[in-house]
Amino acid sequence: MIDNKEGLMRLSLSKGVWMLFALLFLSTGVLKAQSNKFRTIEIRGHSGSHLYGGETLDQFLENGYGSGELRLGWQSENDTIWSAKYGQPSYGVGFYSGNIGNADIFGNPNAVFGWMTFQTGKPHRRNVFEISPSLGLTYNLNPYNEATNPLNDAIGSRIAVYFNLHAGFSYQLTRELDLTYGLDLSHFSNGRTFVPNWGLNMLGLNLGLRYHYNRLQKQVDPGLYPTTVVDARRKRTSKQPNERIDANNLSFYAAMGTVQNYAEDGIVGVNRYPAYSLVLDYEYRYNTMISFLAGLDYFRDESLKPKYPESKDQNLWGIHAGAAFHFWRLAILLEAGTYLSDDKGKDPLFLRPALRFDWTKHVKLQLGLKTRRGASADWIETGVVFTPFSW
Repeated sequence: MIDNKEGLMRLSLSKGVWMLFALLFLSTGVLKAQSNKFRTIEIRGHSGSHLYGGETLDQFLENGYGSGELRLGWQSENDTIWSAKYGQPSYGVGFYSGNIGNADIFGNPNAVFGWMTFQTGKPHRRNVFEISPSLGLTYNLNPYNEATNPLNDAIGSRIAVYFNLHAGFSYQLTRELDLTYGLDLSHFSNGRTFVPNWGLNMLGLNLGLRYHYNRLQKQVDPGLYPTTVVDARRKRTSKQPNERIDANNLSFYAAMGTVQNYAEDGIVGVNRYPAYSLVLDYEYRYNTMISFLAGLDYFRDESLKPKYPESKDQNLWGIHAGAAFHFWRLAILLEAGTYLSDDKGKDPLFLRPALRFDWTKHVKLQLGLKTRRGASADWIETGVVFTPFSW
């Protein structure tokens, strides 16, 4: 039985992640509403090895991992402004299931996620390079438990963020069928919402088959042996050149998260603290695809309280710089920063990968991960960006 307190904690774990997944699903729904008839179904397999930073699981990860996924996809039917600028990317939802090691320790993880695929190269080529990021939720994990699963220092919760980045090729075999292959990196983590949380990182190869079809066929000639056959796939056009924008804005970002501390006095998971981020950001929008950012950070980390009981010592100041990749009303941000004050044992470098949704011209929603000690999770932050000044 899970008591109410633990249930609320698990709800708070996935609250921010569900917001992010809802944004991805919303974007898919909006684009799908454009009378889209081009569809894809893809089956993909993955295999490789673990990149593990913990101390107790090496022997259980030495045989690598194997996983499979099913992807359902759409492609824009017309040359909307954003679609033409990015080479008519495809997008959709996917389902993942994997064997990542000993099931008694890790469980049998599944995931549901949103994805987008950006293709490069000339449209007439049969073998085309593509990049495909995916983001969603992993579930059915077997988390750390002091009594029943004490070795699992990688995952401290049953639900975690699922992230995958594929870089590879699609080769057109027939009118409807593609062979897909390449490298990918998969990541499971809960952002220190529950500890321990070294996370699981998997690097390997993937191989799949992608089937293209057109739903208009049922309307035009639905017979078993049609005499009128419609195009199975969209005729892709070359990506439009990026347009120079040269725009500037000043924004304020406010966000919060919730974390647990790592083992203290032999106890794990009995403490929970809020963490806050306030950011003053300058952003220079170079063109339709790229912008550059720099700013000042204020952090309030109350998980420092056991080591730094004075309230003032739970405040940190920092600076950062980074870039944003824009598509449709979304932007993927990656920022790197350092502390101006004492880093309180977090080490000088922190990162902030994030996804931002432009709700209005002046209000944006953002979900990101603030890290410590390089790429190790510090907290997941959910917040709002206000942009009152633009020129």
